[in-house]
Amino acid sequence: GGGQKTFRALLAVPAAGREERGGEGPGAAAVSSPPPPVERGIFWSRELEARVPPGFAAEEAAAWLSAARAARVSALERGGCGRSSNRLARLSDGSRACVRYGINPEQIQGEALSYHLAGVLGMQERLPPMALALVEARGQQWEPVREELRGSHWAEGAVVSLTRWVDNLTAVVAPAPWGAEAGGGRRLRPLAAGDLGGLPPSQLVELVQWSDLILFDYLTANFDRLVSNLFSLQWDPRVMRRATSNLLRAPDGGLVFMDNEAGLVHGYRLLAMWDPYNEPLLRSLCVFREGTARRVAELHRRRSAAAELRRRYRAREPLWERLGFLSERQAELLQARVDFVHRHIAHCRAQ
Repeated sequence: GGGQKTFRALLAVPAAGREERGGEGPGAAAVSSPPPPVERGIFWSRELEARVPPGFAAEEAAAWLSAARAARVSALERGGCGRSSNRLARLSDGSRACVRYGINPEQIQGEALSYHLAGVLGMQERLPPMALALVEARGQQWEPVREELRGSHWAEGAVVSLTRWVDNLTAVVAPAPWGAEAGGGRRLRPLAAGDLGGLPPSQLVELVQWSDLILFDYLTANFDRLVSNLFSLQWDPRVMRRATSNLLRAPDGGLVFMDNEAGLVHGYRLLAMWDPYNEPLLRSLCVFREGTARRVAELHRRRSAAAELRRRYRAREPLWERLGFLSERQAELLQARVDFVHRHIAHCRAQ
């Protein structure tokens, strides 16, 4: 009703306001203005995108995945990988991986499908490389840790995920407009081009990555990241000033979208509970990476979101059949969410 109208009105921050703010202060005229961070009203500039840390490059990720699938697990350790059922694995090639054992198989399926959907969307470099593995105590891969497997209570034949371990990651607190404003009990203030004047480059580079994150979490209906913080506001008014769940920062400033097992499968079962948070979060965003918007537009036009995901998943994950794919209903939900994002981007363009 009226609240939604107010929310949309907030999106329309005139560009002129940005120009006026940019010229404030003594000596402003003498300093050359930095290039605008947004092009054509709603897209991050190419200069700004070029500054985004590269994350997990495709070639590097493919090399790690190939090595991890061939390696033996030389040790399993508790701690550092989330739930008590998970383990930190040392692999025979010297690398480490988080081994995630789902409370039920849909969590591992959600992790795998979310990883490959990120590939369809062109943002997989933000997620640590992830492969599926089959728990076989007598198999060659697990032979060195047969005793540890007995103590883990993992079921023989279970499918687990191996996610590359990354050192020196630090916590991330949500920036405005998703941080302190929400924590102050105010409606999420939308991020549009007019809000970016005067922000330092490092903050803009982070916002570019956040724009992909929010779009990704809406498509996957992942409630276990910023949405869970928003949900917790009803008990903890300061939660938005704390670390965001399952989001970490690499030393170069690149964001790492961790632990996506709530996505697509589990999240789609719980839409009624979590979409009242996920949808306003998407609506709070009106600046996008042009490549992301282009891919969404293609998936919308071709109505091919599930088909593209299935093709990529089958081609790149040898164990995909063990967990299966989305149900017909889940595939329809994915396409519907792609269509919703496409309409939202069009709405932002029309402002």
